[in-house]
Amino acid sequence: MTLKRLNRRTLLRSIGAATIGLPLLEEMVVTQASASPAEQVPVRAFNVFFGLGIPAPLQSERFDGVLEPLKPLRKKLLIMRNVDQIRCDEKGINAHYDGASGAFTAEPPDGEAKSGGPSIDQVIRKAHYPEGLPSGMVPTLVGGTFFRRSRVGRYVHSYNEDCTVAATMQEKPRDLFERVFGSISLSEDGTDLRKRRLKRSVLDSVIADYRFYTGSNSPLGAVSKARVADHLDRIREFEQRAYALKENTPNAPTSPPPSHILHGGQADPGGMGIDITLEELTTEWRLMADLYALAIQLDRARFGALTFLAAGERIRLSGDYEFNGKLLWQFDDARQLKASGDKGCSHEWWHKFDEKNKNEALRAHAHMKMREIAYFLSKLDNAEAVEANGQTILENSLITISTESGDGRHNDVKRELSGVFHAITGANGRFKTGSILDVKAEGMDVYNTMLAGMDVKDRLGPARRDATSIDVIRR
Repeated sequence: MTLKRLNRRTLLRSIGAATIGLPLLEEMVVTQASASPAEQVPVRAFNVFFGLGIPAPLQSERFDGVLEPLKPLRKKLLIMRNVDQIRCDEKGINAHYDGASGAFTAEPPDGEAKSGGPSIDQVIRKAHYPEGLPSGMVPTLVGGTFFRRSRVGRYVHSYNEDCTVAATMQEKPRDLFERVFGSISLSEDGTDLRKRRLKRSVLDSVIADYRFYTGSNSPLGAVSKARVADHLDRIREFEQRAYALKENTPNAPTSPPPSHILHGGQADPGGMGIDITLEELTTEWRLMADLYALAIQLDRARFGALTFLAAGERIRLSGDYEFNGKLLWQFDDARQLKASGDKGCSHEWWHKFDEKNKNEALRAHAHMKMREIAYFLSKLDNAEAVEANGQTILENSLITISTESGDGRHNDVKRELSGVFHAITGANGRFKTGSILDVKAEGMDVYNTMLAGMDVKDRLGPARRDATSIDVIRR
């Protein structure tokens, strides 16, 4: 049987708004000679942010300390120490805000709702897709699990050229699911979409396409047919998790319950913080991370940002923290800090950092954040994420990981905004991976070197600024 080659972005579409991408199949794999670069591996750039940061001295411990969860991915990451974001300082405001706004832009904020410049993902998007992304894609996907909300720069980390947010933040898994796969409209008037959405699964709306690709007239071989079926089962699993749908009962999902964690103003009541268990936090974050990774795998998103806890995050975390089968810490922030309200939040451990002390609670929090960041990255580095060039999506994409501060104490701006943790992936061989480098450079120079490595002519920052290329990070 001669198989017809399919476009790598073949989609299942409904008569409504739902669009679902097929996984990479053997019929989509093209030879290097016949494929354009875009067909082989698309250009992607994502910003991953985690709140509060990692004190610079702890970064020097490499994978023996809080960076331990990243160790399995060490060959696919370049970790950069001694990155300076001092230019992001805004007088009268601390790094919880200006440092976070400078992550991925290298500029101080411009008010409470705008950044001081575009983020690197959007500069790359504009350069590589000046006419826009292919039809059916989410132009920019922004999602996250966070609570501190006073300023947009705390939790949104993708910005347009005019410094406005690049996309609406999706902070509930079901909202992210609908952003990626669309909602279902069962009539032309489009009224009462929410109620109509509850009556049907998004997969049921593409059943005709599904039957074609798995039926006797399908252009797919037996192996690919089976993979399509498994693939849609996986989407249904995520949909069930996001919407609490009845398992294996098509056309009859239950009404989605409220999210298990707080959102909106309730998530940040006067900045006093909220009580949350580790299980509640990680369960929702991991569903969000799963959905975000799935959107990338299905080529529904190539640019955007994902946030795990906002800048200056205020939560009172409780619960046992295990890693690799061992109990590392028992979170109980309020009791351990002997305080209530905002003074009993994990935020305070960063203010209490002292090089002479063990900093056990701070270490546990930072370690946990690296575990959850590693969870997301690993979803792009498995058999389901292997692309036409034999590398995984993680290896082929530019994923930039950063945070707000290199020291949580607010008594020294230079120290607070120096040593800010950064890590990047290889971007299809453009950047060195497998090492931890002391770059000793300004964030703007690091970002502009990354842009140059991505074949982008535009640069961040003032046009007349003397720039330094950080060649040590490039292949």
